[in-house]
Amino acid sequence: MKINLRTTLVLMFVICCSVTINAQAKKTASVEGITEYKLDNGLKVLLFPDNSSQTVTVNITYKVGSRHEGYGEKGMAHLLEHLVFKGTPNHPDIPKELTARGARPNGTTWYDRTNYFETFNATEDNLDWALDLEADRMVNSYIAKKDLDSEFSVVRNEFESGENSPTSVLMQKVISSAFLWHNYGQSTIGNKSDIERVPIDNLKAFYKKYYRPDNAVLMVTGKFDTDKTLALIEKKFGGIKNPDTPLIDVPTIEPPQDGEKRVELSRVGDLQLVSALFHTPAGSHVDYAPLAIVENILTDQPSGRLYKALVESKKASSLWSFSPFTKEPGFMYFNVDVPSDKSLAEAESALLTMFDGLRSNPITEEELKRAKANLVKQMDQILRNSSYLGTYTSEFIGAGDWRLMFIHRDRIENATLEQVNDVLSRYFIKTNRTVGNFIPTKQPMRIEIPHTEGLEDLVTNYKGKEALGAGEAFDVSYTNIQNRFDSGVLGGTGIEYGFIKKDNRGETVNVNFTFRNGTVDDLMNKGNVASYTARMLNKGTKSKTRQDIEDKLSELKSSVYFSGSNGRTTAYVTSTREHLMETLKLMTEMLKSPAFDEGELDKLKTQDIANIERNKTEPQYLVQKRLGEINQKYKKGHPLYNMSMEEELAAINDVTVADMQAYYDDFYGISNNATLIAIGNIDEQALKSYFETAFADFKSDLPYSEIKDPFAANNPANDKIKTPDKKNAFTLGFLNFECSQYDEDYAALQVAGSVFGGGFLNSRIATRLRQQDGVSYGAGGGVNVDGDKEDKNSGMYIYAIYAPENEAKVQQGFKEEIARFIKDGITQQELDDAVAGWVQAQSVSRAKDNELASTLNNNLYYDRDMTFHKNIEDKVKSLTVEDVNKVIKTYFKNMEEWSVVNGGDFKEYDIKKDDKKVDD
Repeated sequence: MKINLRTTLVLMFVICCSVTINAQAKKTASVEGITEYKLDNGLKVLLFPDNSSQTVTVNITYKVGSRHEGYGEKGMAHLLEHLVFKGTPNHPDIPKELTARGARPNGTTWYDRTNYFETFNATEDNLDWALDLEADRMVNSYIAKKDLDSEFSVVRNEFESGENSPTSVLMQKVISSAFLWHNYGQSTIGNKSDIERVPIDNLKAFYKKYYRPDNAVLMVTGKFDTDKTLALIEKKFGGIKNPDTPLIDVPTIEPPQDGEKRVELSRVGDLQLVSALFHTPAGSHVDYAPLAIVENILTDQPSGRLYKALVESKKASSLWSFSPFTKEPGFMYFNVDVPSDKSLAEAESALLTMFDGLRSNPITEEELKRAKANLVKQMDQILRNSSYLGTYTSEFIGAGDWRLMFIHRDRIENATLEQVNDVLSRYFIKTNRTVGNFIPTKQPMRIEIPHTEGLEDLVTNYKGKEALGAGEAFDVSYTNIQNRFDSGVLGGTGIEYGFIKKDNRGETVNVNFTFRNGTVDDLMNKGNVASYTARMLNKGTKSKTRQDIEDKLSELKSSVYFSGSNGRTTAYVTSTREHLMETLKLMTEMLKSPAFDEGELDKLKTQDIANIERNKTEPQYLVQKRLGEINQKYKKGHPLYNMSMEEELAAINDVTVADMQAYYDDFYGISNNATLIAIGNIDEQALKSYFETAFADFKSDLPYSEIKDPFAANNPANDKIKTPDKKNAFTLGFLNFECSQYDEDYAALQVAGSVFGGGFLNSRIATRLRQQDGVSYGAGGGVNVDGDKEDKNSGMYIYAIYAPENEAKVQQGFKEEIARFIKDGITQQELDDAVAGWVQAQSVSRAKDNELASTLNNNLYYDRDMTFHKNIEDKVKSLTVEDVNKVIKTYFKNMEEWSVVNGGDFKEYDIKKDDKKVDD
């Protein structure tokens, strides 16, 4: 094996500086199932076992973010995050390893922290590998000039993606104007010129300064053995030494704002925007929780004061807010979308009038109770999900300490009306607000934003509440799932059911209930009525308002959602064993006696129209619309007809309450095709009895027959759409082929698709356009195979986002990589990695209750069981290079046969030929 000089020197350095030390981890704290340990080198370790999860998430948080960047270094923390994926001596190709393990990874950068995580199948080998990876790249990442040269343009492309959105640009300009000195006023993505010009030595120095054990918190969540994992962490991380220079974090004190500021942005677009920002304390400060309650009271739907004043009054289409949990004093930001046919001035006046009137119109006890229920429900659902909890905790680590997560929850629960109205009167004042221009005043009002004091005292003795049960160690093998699967047909209803009873952490339950009615003839010329009918189900019943429903769901700490299209309607219920039956009763009421309120319908339509206006000049939206037009197979009025933007707007406007009621009367109820899936802490007999009784009278006279969508070849094209003033371009291509999941080629197509465009930054397409050419932040592709035996309507796709001036390089990259893929096929190493990654990814998917529910629902619909999926996996494991290459030559075609559409602010560029010519 040939080793270059750089690798040799790095290896020598690692051997010299990383001598293993038998560091003994010391237990330092334990709150609600999370236990903290500390190694001698200062590394904090958080362990959170969850036996009911069949995955493990390893998340390492470094307490460094954009707040720590210096002059000329804006975006450095984020750029470094990209480079840390470029490799180490022991892990030279990190994306390849992540793909081979079937991991779900990422890295993120924020104001106060950077984190890296990977979720993977719960095996000791995978955990050993993940911990070794994070320990190695803590101190041994290459941070090489050659990687910077290719990656800076990828990050610049990511920067330009945000530049396409007026909403993002306006938000950044407002935040920047609000802060005179503090780095919270600077975007984490950075400054374009800094991204392009940052010296590699500066990046290395930044890396060595902040990537160290005493500045990191390692968290492991999921299914693992605590003692073995702790020993493994000590082995991997215990010998890493900190740099000689200690870290000193001196906060920047932002002076109090002494007058309202205003910002105006003028760019291409249709949707108008108005926003406002208020300075607020750090997340650890006692005022943050009551401010979060005020935020919810203002913006919650449908009870929010701003929502009622703006959306319900039809002055705006939608609104949202944002208040990051930061280490130092931060901000609360409000955004309002105003359609082009509404008055921006009137919307702004309503927004600011609401803020200015808060002091004389204090929060009520009812509003406080509702907001606390909403927020506690959200946090409760997060704390029950160990996979998400691992990364969620990073926000609080960056803000000072992981225990702030629980302290914030407790402060929300214990907040009083007096506290809430106190912060409302002190922070929501005109001189603490940024909207636009400077306005002088003789008597300025100022609010000093306090820093948190005594943080260590606050968290040290915190005990928290009783931890939720860890749940059972559920075996996600195909055989066990099938053995645990209780299925049959409910008497008197014809509902086909499938239950898996298992002990989840927090006793959670997922229920999916789907019924299907009608034929293609029944569904002709229905437009958007089906989807609107489903979306209106949770907007009020004949005995409950929308607000009543939201309040009840918050009380039950449960969620109910509906979706519907072309005769199919699905209810999605997330609850707990304790509240499931009451939640199902509420779901049933929504399903059986909807109110179809005209005011709620108008709000939905306004929101959808505004969303189209937002996208009217966006490359990704226009490209997808154009592809639909190119490959139009059906006449207008057919349920599968691809609408143009103008037709979609007309279809939205055409929907009426009468239409929805008529659709409901015809299509709602059970005829000959309904399925019920439930997973978690369930009482099977109680569920059966409930649905047999509650839906015995829920009948439809329309038998179901699936709308056929047989294979048809795509129309070859390479179209271009010009989108003026958009800094990012988008290319999307499709190639249809005839195949189904029941065909012999399906297994090989899965592997071919993974190597071609899947994986984590590791596919042929991503390697070429991102890793090699450095022209695209997001590039890839894949293969989608039809589950219907008869239609066999399958396809493959490619995509890339990039700067418009790189269009020629993207086109050339696509063309050459497709041609090489067909000509040369894949290697044995690619096959081994793809198979290993695919198999583990399937295991991870089966470990997620919501994804398993979808699989089981499809199994009932297609009359198959888990053996079907096991057989496919067996075929994938037995594939040879020759098997996959044969499938590639059969189904993949050169780019000239694809339907490709490119959208961007293009000039005309010729596609240059590569010197290394590829034979077709």
